[in-house]
Amino acid sequence: MKRTPAIMLQGTGSDVGKTVLVAGLCRLFARRGLSVRPFKPQNMSNNAAVAAIPGADGFGEIGRAQWLQALACGTKPTVDMNPVLLKPQSETGSQVVVRGKVVGEAKGRDYQRLKAGLLQTVLESYARLSAEADLVIVEGAGSPGEINLRAGDIANMGFATAAGVKVILVGDIDRGGVIASLVGTHAILPEEDRAMIAGFLINKFRGDVSLFDDGLSAITRFTGWPSFGVVPHLAAAARLPAEDSVALERLSAPGAQKALTVAVPLLGRIANFDDLDPLKAEPDVEVAFVRPGERLPADAALVLIPGSKSTIGDLAGFRANGWDRDLLAHHARGGHVVGLCGGYQMLGRTVRDPDGIEGPVREAEGLGLLDVETVMEPQKTVREAKATTPDGAPLEGYEIHLGRTFGPDCARPVCLLDGQPDGAISADGRVSGTYLHGLFGADSWRRAFLARFGLTGSTAGYRAGVEAALDEIAAQLERVVDVDRLLAVAREGTSGISPASPPRP
Repeated sequence: MKRTPAIMLQGTGSDVGKTVLVAGLCRLFARRGLSVRPFKPQNMSNNAAVAAIPGADGFGEIGRAQWLQALACGTKPTVDMNPVLLKPQSETGSQVVVRGKVVGEAKGRDYQRLKAGLLQTVLESYARLSAEADLVIVEGAGSPGEINLRAGDIANMGFATAAGVKVILVGDIDRGGVIASLVGTHAILPEEDRAMIAGFLINKFRGDVSLFDDGLSAITRFTGWPSFGVVPHLAAAARLPAEDSVALERLSAPGAQKALTVAVPLLGRIANFDDLDPLKAEPDVEVAFVRPGERLPADAALVLIPGSKSTIGDLAGFRANGWDRDLLAHHARGGHVVGLCGGYQMLGRTVRDPDGIEGPVREAEGLGLLDVETVMEPQKTVREAKATTPDGAPLEGYEIHLGRTFGPDCARPVCLLDGQPDGAISADGRVSGTYLHGLFGADSWRRAFLARFGLTGSTAGYRAGVEAALDEIAAQLERVVDVDRLLAVAREGTSGISPASPPRP
């Protein structure tokens, strides 16, 4: 079987920008006429997307980042692009999704024992992708420097060595200490892993890049690894969907007052919060994330409760923060409320979990703004949705949820999914909820929704803006990354000569 060229980007730590770099490189090589596929062996995120299951009739879940990278390649996402997805649902445990389907739950220590058995599944998914591509660009997870997790690893060097894929190590200069991060990674890696690294990239540089020439030389002197380039801060990345909730930890203070403030409580297990990105892209809309311990702002005309990986747990946290009282006061003042997926479930009268799917709490009182109730059921709904408004206008989106919601307010649906009513609207018309993810991405619907608040809405299409951002990032990478040498390394694989380890200075 022929070897398909492949390259893997690993980081000196989490959130160094690997996802955006992989997306940008996918778009870059696709624009060169190559058939490119993204691959991430293991991802941990509650931002999930729907993807086709090759060889089967149906859909499964992958990380939202791999959905974006597939978009950058100009191809449909499949579950083989992210064969193992971990969805955190407590401080110590995660739901384990393999090739798109939930196979169980595992606490951290249990998963360390489980993951070695998943390597064969990962390699099979990689082989299927490779068979249909000219180039595969692989994204690691966390850092290969976490040598305490090396045994049974499938996310970084465990995969790279098993698949024979050379690695480019990415360092984030914006957080400081990038020289020490790269040199330190070299120092602690075992020789077999160190030999897989073909070079390094510096990411998120600001200012005059020539000022870092000595830094590049120092890294090469200590490690023997060549530089593949210095990537500047990519402003266009802000127009792409964020991979996971790490991005929410760096929220900036609100800027200038805008015509519409949308308050979004930061749930402990927030999921698929990229639903909010089309609103954030609107020039007249301020999306104000509300951290635990803060009050829902009184000047917000709209409160939007996002998706949740743990509805009952996040409902308890919502009350613990006093947001339930704030929400009722907001509604009493004439404010609007929207709930998406788990947020929709929270807005009802009750949430029941008779099988204990989410945990030991079998029933919780809802926020009571919608006359509906939800019952959690074992069968998970994961599908792309053919969606329209009740009067037939096209929408776009997907479903990923547990549970069935029903009640009098469902007689006023938000939309139709495959011809069936979905969601609920209160009698006063100011509270609504739906299971449809991606609702605000429908440009005409979003503009009509904003018209309720006296806004015209942007004429720019949201998806077109994402495509333009990917093109812009690809063009920037073409200028600053040694792309031809990167492609040469991908083509050589382990048959290429890796840099020798220099003597320690």
